[in-house]
Amino acid sequence: MFTIDAHLDLSMNAMEWNRDLRSSITEIREREKNKTDKPDRGKGTVCLPELRKGNIGLVVATQIARYVAPGNPLPGWHSPEQAWAQTQAQLAWYKTMEAENEMVAVKDLASLENHLQAWHNQGDDEKKAVGYILSLEGADSLVSIDYVERAWQHGLRAIGPAHYGPGRYANGTDASGKMDENGLDLLKKMEELHIILDATHLCDDAFWQALENFNGQVWASHNNCRALVDHNRQYSDEQIKELIDRGAVIGAAFDAWMIVPGWVRGRSTPQNMNCHIERVIDHLDHICQIAGNALHIGIGSDLDGAFGKEQSPYDLETIADLQKIPAILTSRGYAEEDVNNVMHGNWLRFLRKAWA
Repeated sequence: MFTIDAHLDLSMNAMEWNRDLRSSITEIREREKNKTDKPDRGKGTVCLPELRKGNIGLVVATQIARYVAPGNPLPGWHSPEQAWAQTQAQLAWYKTMEAENEMVAVKDLASLENHLQAWHNQGDDEKKAVGYILSLEGADSLVSIDYVERAWQHGLRAIGPAHYGPGRYANGTDASGKMDENGLDLLKKMEELHIILDATHLCDDAFWQALENFNGQVWASHNNCRALVDHNRQYSDEQIKELIDRGAVIGAAFDAWMIVPGWVRGRSTPQNMNCHIERVIDHLDHICQIAGNALHIGIGSDLDGAFGKEQSPYDLETIADLQKIPAILTSRGYAEEDVNNVMHGNWLRFLRKAWA
């Protein structure tokens, strides 16, 4: 079934993990098998051939580069200008993939419809271009508000103002506090340019402030439910209700610690924590119970977002295994229309409204 994944860190994997995503997943793992610099070496699940194999024809693909102030222990860059330069290297990778006919940019309604038609017309062509919508995960790299329009001209269509920790425009996961004037100015500029607000990673204070001050389109590309895994990275039922009221779609994330409670990094395994794809569906189903329908859920896997098979559902070998989701949904009583909406229809409805 045609599938949309609303959150993949493709350029980060290409440029920082040094993965040639045109290669097969077997080749990527083989090349990394003796590397120990990152815990997911040799365990990646995402590459362009696997996207095609899984009929994942459209993705929201990120740029990401965090600024870290003195004393911030998180990894990142020591100036916003360096962070910007890193995102531009990532942009250059996407443009190179376009030049090689591996990917195609989707920026507006016309390019969306053209890509959907081309993808379906090409059938099982192993070389067809994967569509991507450019998103910025964490706004630290925007040196000033003037850079927002520059980024939009380069194709940026969604921004998540925060990532982990304190940010230049908003505080994110494991932080707290409202946005200052810079953050509010960012929201104004995003609204002016019709850039989608990705509420993912906003701390609770910033989440409520952002939704109060932003009148444009809002989605949550990769978020699960706090009621099932109690952590500030997840959404409370109250936040989920607010997103539903705003017409948002929430993408299910496939990072194991967000799927099952009690995960201990470096010790837990998907097998001993009984973390499998059906546990992800529990989160989607929880949102549906709040909404009273299946119109606000989708996939935003975040696969290979600095983790691999060691921290993914154990019944997922590669991202192509997202195709196991329709059968699980059907077994739980979801109608065919609902299944289609989860796999692609809800994201398409959202985009067609946002870009009308």
